[in-house]
Amino acid sequence: MKQLEQNLKALGYGGFTVDREYTGATADAVRRWQEDLGLPETGTVEPGRVVYAAGQVRVDARSAAVGDLVQPGTLLLTRTGVDRAVVVELEVADERLAETGAAVEVELPDGRRVPGKVGAVQTVITPGGNGAEPATSLEVTVTLAGKEAVRGFDQAAVDVGFTADTREGVLTVPVAALLALAEGGYGLELVEGGSTRITAVETGLFAAGRVEVSGDGLAEGAVVGMPS
Repeated sequence: MKQLEQNLKALGYGGFTVDREYTGATADAVRRWQEDLGLPETGTVEPGRVVYAAGQVRVDARSAAVGDLVQPGTLLLTRTGVDRAVVVELEVADERLAETGAAVEVELPDGRRVPGKVGAVQTVITPGGNGAEPATSLEVTVTLAGKEAVRGFDQAAVDVGFTADTREGVLTVPVAALLALAEGGYGLELVEGGSTRITAVETGLFAAGRVEVSGDGLAEGAVVGMPS
């Protein structure tokens, strides 16, 4: 009884005390609810009219329409939890990116970025047919830390950034600063006072438009030229 009254009040039908007693005030609220649904205004709720869930749920889709013939076992609707998550499909070759608990960054349709982490990884096999070969992929579920930032998004396409590798304490320059050397490899134009010189460099990790570099004469704060 208390669950029924809690849900009636959450739906906006008040005028009663939420407790374990079904009073005339509760019946009045039920009649208003029934009126809005186009049901007979009896003031009572017969068994089978409502179903209780263990917690908050979200109706994902309706599987039956008004007037459909139903019987025990007929699917009426599908539901999900209310916590928002992101589902990403990865190729099996990228499995190393999807380590459970790994941090990711989710870019929302409005450009905001929200931190998240890999919550679950599941292997999905898509059967072949009509000349197509069966395919195997990974379904990665990402849980979001900034729940307020995604409020209002029911379904949306987002971009998810995974961290493939990390380097600490290294020198980086814009990728556009790299020069292809005639003898092979890459170099940088170092600006020193009023003169410049070309020095060969070894490249490492590429990320976000920058590249890790090392080589003789390179130090933090060095000024590099940018090809025009």
